[in-house]
Amino acid sequence: MIEVKNINKSFEENHVLKNVSAIFEAGKTNMIIGQSGSGKTVLMKSIIGLHRIDSGRIEYDGRNLPDMKMKEIRLLRREVGMLFQGSALFDSLSVLENVMYPLEMFSDFSKPEMIDRAYFCLKHVNLEEKAYGLAPSEISGGMQKRVAIARAIALQPKYLFCDEPNSGLDPRTSLVIDQLIHEITQEFDITTIINSHDMNSVMEIGENIIFIEKGEMAWQGNKDDIFHVDNEALNDFVFASELFKKVKATNQ
Repeated sequence: MIEVKNINKSFEENHVLKNVSAIFEAGKTNMIIGQSGSGKTVLMKSIIGLHRIDSGRIEYDGRNLPDMKMKEIRLLRREVGMLFQGSALFDSLSVLENVMYPLEMFSDFSKPEMIDRAYFCLKHVNLEEKAYGLAPSEISGGMQKRVAIARAIALQPKYLFCDEPNSGLDPRTSLVIDQLIHEITQEFDITTIINSHDMNSVMEIGENIIFIEKGEMAWQGNKDDIFHVDNEALNDFVFASELFKKVKATNQ
């Protein structure tokens, strides 16, 4: 579990995060949503430690990130997996080598152990047949995203951060990626935090949703609650399209 308590973050005169408090639960897909410029990306980067907050607490199972020394932060990094928006795979490496990369950097595994672990992760995303010989440029965008997920779980993380995981994917492939992230989160009891604009994902796997509005925590609930909330800003954001307005009407 990750808990943020009254965190504030400013960039010069711009007060981006204002006393934000939220709980991100283990074994659930936790989603951060909000308008562009609402502060949701700054929130995720602050939780990861890419932005140093001005005040407040960011607790990883009770361990406060702002209080950690560099050695403790390095140890925490080994417990964190990252799924980047553009996958961020190395085209000079094969699919298998991409998944092995964090193991080479942060584990004490032998080479055979690294290969076994990487293959295990690729099998979990149904890509074991692509492990050998192929570069990321030789597989589809959806497959690249699955390789990135395999790499993100290679070190058996307790915490997984996903930045717009469905960016650039077609709706059917997006659904596959959503379900894959959800299944891995539950199977390995990971605290997964997803930064997303994709309302399909919110409706599909939003087990714990944090809505940020103008730098403040405006609402927290789940995909079922979201149909019955009297919050104008939330409703304007989630049900902006005619399609989702109809979906809401059928669920009321």
